[in-house]
Amino acid sequence: MPASITAEQVAERLAAVRARIERAGGADVRVVAVTKTFGLDAVVAAVAAGCDAIGENYAQELVSKLAMLVERPPVHFIGQLQSNKVRMIAPFVDVYETVDRVSLARELARRAPGARVLVQVITPNDDGFVDLGKGGCSLRDAPPLVDECAQLGLVPIGLMTVGPTGAGETTTRAGFGAVRRLVDSLGLAVCSMGMTDDLELAVGEGSTQVRVGCALFGARPPRR
Repeated sequence: MPASITAEQVAERLAAVRARIERAGGADVRVVAVTKTFGLDAVVAAVAAGCDAIGENYAQELVSKLAMLVERPPVHFIGQLQSNKVRMIAPFVDVYETVDRVSLARELARRAPGARVLVQVITPNDDGFVDLGKGGCSLRDAPPLVDECAQLGLVPIGLMTVGPTGAGETTTRAGFGAVRRLVDSLGLAVCSMGMTDDLELAVGEGSTQVRVGCALFGARPPRR
């Protein structure tokens, strides 16, 4: 079992992440600490270290950890979400970052009326739309989905994307830039893109929020 991580360790690493963001030209970029597969100690340490929010990917893991907290931090759900899991996590989640289809938006409107959501889009690259296993809709399908979320009474605040796997810097920058332009054209506030390995590219293209795990907590333990 890995040793518990401390708030001091996370604070030092968070400062390094914020320095990377600053060097990349970012200002007021939110850092979501991705605590998936880490224990409750990581959540507590992230909050004490001053992370803006935590991000969780798995419904049952999220509930099992956060149900143990008297005071919980702002929570972003950043994994692919099955409609039948919405009811389980609704009491704990503040922002749903992975809305990629109308059926999920409808279930969120039923179980979490007025919830803040991000529409997840697939980052385009030179070969078109790829990485379908990561979830997300095409850039073309995002505007009507944003409209549908609003009509259902949800609050669409932005777009989220996961960078293309194995793409070079030029391709990745172009993909992130396309997502940022769509955020602007839709008049949205949040552009959630960039993780530990590609946050500089994302920030350079206008990300307002990065999702960082390993840079804060070290190597991720296997999911139990």
